[in-house]
Amino acid sequence: MADFGGSDLDAFRTEARDWIEANFPKSLKGKGSMMMREERSEPTPDMDAWRKAMGEKGWGVPTWPAQYGGGGLTPAHARIIQQELGRVGAYNPIGGMGVMMFGPTLLEYGTEAQKQQHIPPIVKGELQWCQGFSEPGAGSDLASLQTRAEDKGDHYIVNGQKIWTSGAQWAQWCFCLVRTDTTKKHEGISFVLFPMDTPGVEVRPIPLIAGNSPFCETFLTDVRVEKDQVVGPVNGGWTVAKRLLQHERSGLSGAGGGGGGGRSLVKLAKDYVGADESGRLSDSDLRTRVIMNEIDGRAFQLTAMRAMAESKANSGPSAATSIMKNAGTRWMQDRAELTIELMGHQGLGWEGDDFTAEELGAVRSWLGGKATTIYGGSQEVQNNIISKRILGLPDPK
Repeated sequence: MADFGGSDLDAFRTEARDWIEANFPKSLKGKGSMMMREERSEPTPDMDAWRKAMGEKGWGVPTWPAQYGGGGLTPAHARIIQQELGRVGAYNPIGGMGVMMFGPTLLEYGTEAQKQQHIPPIVKGELQWCQGFSEPGAGSDLASLQTRAEDKGDHYIVNGQKIWTSGAQWAQWCFCLVRTDTTKKHEGISFVLFPMDTPGVEVRPIPLIAGNSPFCETFLTDVRVEKDQVVGPVNGGWTVAKRLLQHERSGLSGAGGGGGGGRSLVKLAKDYVGADESGRLSDSDLRTRVIMNEIDGRAFQLTAMRAMAESKANSGPSAATSIMKNAGTRWMQDRAELTIELMGHQGLGWEGDDFTAEELGAVRSWLGGKATTIYGGSQEVQNNIISKRILGLPDPK
């Protein structure tokens, strides 16, 4: 690819547009990958071809270093790729926890050998990762975790239980917090990696209200973890985990579950509710709420872009991701509520030929989106972070 400078973004846009037109299968237009699925089906040949094309190009993670297969591009170039994908109804097939959380963290804290081993498969969408953080007795107070790793010389033996392990039934690898020192709390935690097919790993899906099971219980019984799969220093995992959670909150800030298949609420409203002779919604209250949500969404997206640029300059996300996570999930939950309201009785279907795939997806997205203000750090936990680390407020007496 040509070496595009900051003054040559138009030339890059032309290249991106031409490449997407040539490589994106038209059969996939408008079919983005859902964050929460009722079933995990095998990818179609077109889906596989699109994933491989984006993976080889490195444009699934356009700002990641080219030496590990990423695009090696600037945020400005990444925005152009996103815009050009949206222009033709295409989606980024490279995603998941490897992209949103683990990859950026490993690029910062991993050894060169770990980066060479794990980053290229993430870039190409060849492996799925899951997160072993929360435990039945360690949710909001994550540092009280009790999953134990015993030093056996050249490896550790891990025993314990994790919960809310998203996608564990599909993942090939897990990044996990374990206790390597029982005499300290935060300073006794290490960040380790292991394959999910390791003997002793047992996964049990947890059904949710939305009718799917992305969350799981994960039981670890005498699981072997190699010492070269410890990220960061032994007993220094809490620092690595905090940075990963900042990446997670940054990613979740726009993943609240929008419904409506990504269409604008204005278009959705006109299709389902109808417009008057001047092209406006006749219900002034509904019109106001739809437009205010569209304005809030645009303002949030612009703020998120600014925060991303600042995080690059500051070598990573900051505590401000807590603000973005709270604002983004609330906005998307409001959007999902409006979507269901606009669809009327068509927005309440669960199954059957009387409902379109978009309508059924909106219901599941509305229900699934309720969890976004809880996982990745609940709304209340984020408020505590904002009050202490951003506003500098003292602890309550």
